[in-house]
Amino acid sequence: MVLELHVWGPAFSLPSIDAQCLATIAYLSQTVPREAWVLVASSDPTVSPTCELPALKNGTTWVSKFRNIVDYLRQYSNGDWDLDGDLSGLEKADNIAFSSFVESRGQSLIDLSLYVTSQNYYNHTSPAYGSILQWPNQWILPPKLHAAAKTRTDHLGLSSLDLDAIEEQRKRDHSAAVAAGQVPPNFIQSPRDTVTRLLGKTAQQNQFKLEALTAEFFDALEEILGAKSYLLADEAATSLDCLALGYLSLALVPDLTHTWLRDAMVAKAPRLTAYTERLRRRCYGLGAPAPAHEGSTEKPEPGSTVLPWQAFERPRLTTVGATLWNALADATPIWRNMRASTRLREAAEESDSGLSDTESKALSQVAIGQRKDLLVSVATVVGGFAALAAYMVHLGILAFALEKEEEEGLGEEYEMPEAFQAEDLLSSLQI
Repeated sequence: MVLELHVWGPAFSLPSIDAQCLATIAYLSQTVPREAWVLVASSDPTVSPTCELPALKNGTTWVSKFRNIVDYLRQYSNGDWDLDGDLSGLEKADNIAFSSFVESRGQSLIDLSLYVTSQNYYNHTSPAYGSILQWPNQWILPPKLHAAAKTRTDHLGLSSLDLDAIEEQRKRDHSAAVAAGQVPPNFIQSPRDTVTRLLGKTAQQNQFKLEALTAEFFDALEEILGAKSYLLADEAATSLDCLALGYLSLALVPDLTHTWLRDAMVAKAPRLTAYTERLRRRCYGLGAPAPAHEGSTEKPEPGSTVLPWQAFERPRLTTVGATLWNALADATPIWRNMRASTRLREAAEESDSGLSDTESKALSQVAIGQRKDLLVSVATVVGGFAALAAYMVHLGILAFALEKEEEEGLGEEYEMPEAFQAEDLLSSLQI
């Protein structure tokens, strides 16, 4: 059976816009025979039950994330498709430690370069997503990925790379100053800063922080590589090399408006730069074109790719409907929290979650507790509204009854009997 690797689509002359997808593509290209797998640029996380890419499909089995896919291929092939099979115990420990370092530090730098730096995101990253996504994901996914990247890098204190955040903070500061009486109310708000002025200000603020972050990442990998051909050995690549290639390619290859990450890599790690270029050509070929969709007439240039691309089908109406439904659910506060707790419980109960039985049960109980707390809150709010509505209806009925009684009382007080009315008329005539 042919394996299907579903990934985010190509961008920046690379076969994917995502580092984990690039790492997985590199691993399969070096381990799995070309006729045994196909590469599908679906760019839709919902194709996988875990709603994550990369995702490897083998019949009815789905496996997501780079490390899980590596482990699955090793088990599925009985060790034949394993780049780490010849590593010693110490080298395997180094592999795990260095992989964790690459993922944590590399992801932060990619987030800052492609997403948080405003001009890079709006001029390059966002249009790249627009070219690989189908409607309505073109309008739904990029803002979510942008927000997630900014959230992941908040702790680094480099939000000033985001011009939108700078402008929002400036407006808040100005409003606070006006409210505090520090600025006369008749003063007109100062003109909005230009992009050039903002970048000039932020460049000085961010220079030292970016210098430290890039040095920590590139200097360490340059030292690990040394004079070897690969990061752990001189003879053959390992899963660590594939993982590092995914992040280093997105640092080196994209031609962005602000190339501070690529410049830092070239200046600080020349051997690492040459290593990345060599490994990129070996794993991805000369280019990374992929058919846009089933029936596309675009053809890659001869010799431009070594990857087994497979055209993906156009999204069906049911797929579009499911996407809109999920977007609506994630935009509804209570519903969103319910879905998040359900996903947390399912992730904790997965056999390949990497958690012990005790940790899995504890995390599952936390998810169940969150769901119960949410249901209690919803029931409380609904009960409160129901009580308020009942009270208002009760007041309305009571007021209506009182008003009716008053009207009936007034009618009895002023209504005269017919006999009295006739006698009164006769007496008035005799007079």
